[in-house]
Amino acid sequence: MIYLDYQATTPLAPEAFDAMAPLLRDQFANPHSTHRLGRAAAAQVEAARNAIAGLLPPGGQLIFTSGATEALNIAIQGAPPGGIVTIATEHAAVLDTAEAMRRTGRDVTVLPVGPDGIVDLEDAARAIVPGVALVVAMLVNNEIGVIQPVAALADLAHRAGALFLCDAVQGYGRIPIPSVCDMVAISAHKIHGPKGVGALWLRDGVRPTSLIHGGGQEGGLRSGTLSPALCAGFGVAARLMRERADSDRAHVESLAALAATLFADWTLNGSQTARYRGNLNLRRDGIDGARLLSDCRNVAFSLGSACASGSGRPSHVLRALGLTDAQARGSVRIGFGRYTSREELERAAEALNEAAAAQAAP
Repeated sequence: MIYLDYQATTPLAPEAFDAMAPLLRDQFANPHSTHRLGRAAAAQVEAARNAIAGLLPPGGQLIFTSGATEALNIAIQGAPPGGIVTIATEHAAVLDTAEAMRRTGRDVTVLPVGPDGIVDLEDAARAIVPGVALVVAMLVNNEIGVIQPVAALADLAHRAGALFLCDAVQGYGRIPIPSVCDMVAISAHKIHGPKGVGALWLRDGVRPTSLIHGGGQEGGLRSGTLSPALCAGFGVAARLMRERADSDRAHVESLAALAATLFADWTLNGSQTARYRGNLNLRRDGIDGARLLSDCRNVAFSLGSACASGSGRPSHVLRALGLTDAQARGSVRIGFGRYTSREELERAAEALNEAAAAQAAP
């Protein structure tokens, strides 16, 4: 199998696995216990917390969660009373949570995007006014790789007296996270760490209402026993993202340049320039993406978000760009990164192009 679905999840870094194994097998103490073994486990958690924080704005507090979905829910549901403004291309973890808040009486505004997938800042300025409590935007879109003007949106939020929450799941460790954010949600398994652990970063003085009550762990914001193994794997993955930032970036740029020639007959969905280059959402007339998945069984790619790809509905992100149902269904997402070779990308492109040509043939 050739793996080209890096936005759904990334291969676990061997170094992260090596850090996790002893904590799963031998060093199994509860990190919240006060005996020597518990303190040793807690030290592993704190070392990971520091490593993860190294890729976030300075200061603040990092809260471990089960993943980015929980982090986003804590931030949105725990925000101060007032309106919520977000964007039509956000992940379901944001849009569905905002809709749940609407049902409780919150005023929710979902801003449209242009054909390039980027929100219009004039539209945003008209919506982000006093009375809005929270503005939520994704740094790098998970389906089309487009980068939103997060710093400008945060500035609009602060002028209106609102908090700004950044979904940085796809951008963390890959592009700088603007220091003006008030809350940032991240996930380990998008950066070659383990599944089942994420985090919510909070600026000093920002404290959402707790959703989970119990033992008071994580400063009382997220009760529940932490897994030192998952935290350690996350920490090592974050450290590697920082240490290998230049080489990872050069590798992705090289693969993106190669992909531009290999998929020259396809149309790129979303902005050509304001984007993370390791995410290509491509469409081609006359094809059906679901059938392409079936025809290219030795290539792992996707039709969009892994959370919604089995629904059978056209992607809400692609529809927000103005694509027709047929164009959306004729689109595929190809994601690559640290462990993708040029030869793998070439073989995958050959398979995809051959299958697409066969579909489109009269």
